[in-house]
Amino acid sequence: MTKPLSTKVENIKPSGIRKFFDLVSEMKDAISLGVGEPDFDTPWHIRDEGIYALEKGKTFYTSNSGLKALRVEISNYQKRTQGIDYDPMSEILVTVGGSEAIDIGLRALVNSGDEVIIPQPSYVSYLPCAILAGANPIVINLKEENNFKLTEEELLSAITDRTKLLILPFPNNPTGAILEKDDLEKIARICIEKDIYVMSDEIYSALTYKGEHISIASIEGMKERTILINGFSKAYAMTGWRLGYACGPSKIIKQMTKIHQFAIMCAPTTSQYAAIEALKNGDDDVTMMREAYNERRRFLMDEFKNMNLKCFEPFGAFYVFPCIKEFGMTSEEFAMKFLEEGRVAVVPGSAFGESGEGYLRISYAYSIENLKIAMERLKKFVDKLRN
Repeated sequence: MTKPLSTKVENIKPSGIRKFFDLVSEMKDAISLGVGEPDFDTPWHIRDEGIYALEKGKTFYTSNSGLKALRVEISNYQKRTQGIDYDPMSEILVTVGGSEAIDIGLRALVNSGDEVIIPQPSYVSYLPCAILAGANPIVINLKEENNFKLTEEELLSAITDRTKLLILPFPNNPTGAILEKDDLEKIARICIEKDIYVMSDEIYSALTYKGEHISIASIEGMKERTILINGFSKAYAMTGWRLGYACGPSKIIKQMTKIHQFAIMCAPTTSQYAAIEALKNGDDDVTMMREAYNERRRFLMDEFKNMNLKCFEPFGAFYVFPCIKEFGMTSEEFAMKFLEEGRVAVVPGSAFGESGEGYLRISYAYSIENLKIAMERLKKFVDKLRN
């Protein structure tokens, strides 16, 4: 065979995040602010539950949908935080991280040629997963003057008679932007009128700093047309446990479960037992981590102000998205030069879509000590560029 590879896969670019992560791992005295991973250990009582599950030999497959006890706790969590009732037996699927839920949700929903609207800058997996599912991705380039929110005008202009799904990535990675109730109600009205489904990625829902997160699925008429995706990586510092979930209409969850059944079988059993403990008794841990992130967020915003570096104020996730257009370099050029001279790794905004060009994603899921050193180096670097 002369061409053994899928052209579709060959044409997909690798993640722009990992490049800088790999580079900094080989550099002495370098600080990485590039990866969106909490610097906190998984809280001990959650780890302990995972250890206990291993000690008791709870190492067998669970049902394809996940442990019933975990699905019940996910249902309880969504009810108490969002006021949404999900049937744990038919409307919840436990997945291998939120990323699997994105992948199989797209594959379950779209037919070849269907259009999927993707606001950018946003998480790097949406567009390639849409392409792999056979969809035509329609990108909306979000604007800083709108605080990187999706507006009703932008959404309406992107809709055609082939539009099937809107991906709603808020709180947003990489910008930290959030949508408030008024924003969501406008989007919901359009989705209902145009008969569009929504995939709402709410992995950062517990990490908001301006009121409580509101899910679009909680708005009247939206539960039946929304796949809500969430997980344990960000809020509970459980990245390596690889556990997420999807909530949605039973007819969609049933088809997602079918794909999950053939591709995965079930999510890691030990992780599922740990996640039950997280949902039952982890609220105080989340509050502690959120307060620490908020302190770091305010510190970075003050530092940017002091060095006269433009950055809109983010109110979600654990990222800031400063603008570096004044320096006349591409995002990648700036990030590479800063890594080489300042020994700090950040991610070019262009890794998250064309509209991210001219920006950097800086994660504050790192200690305040490392952030202080990194900001000293950034100030020195931008002062040199300006002079």
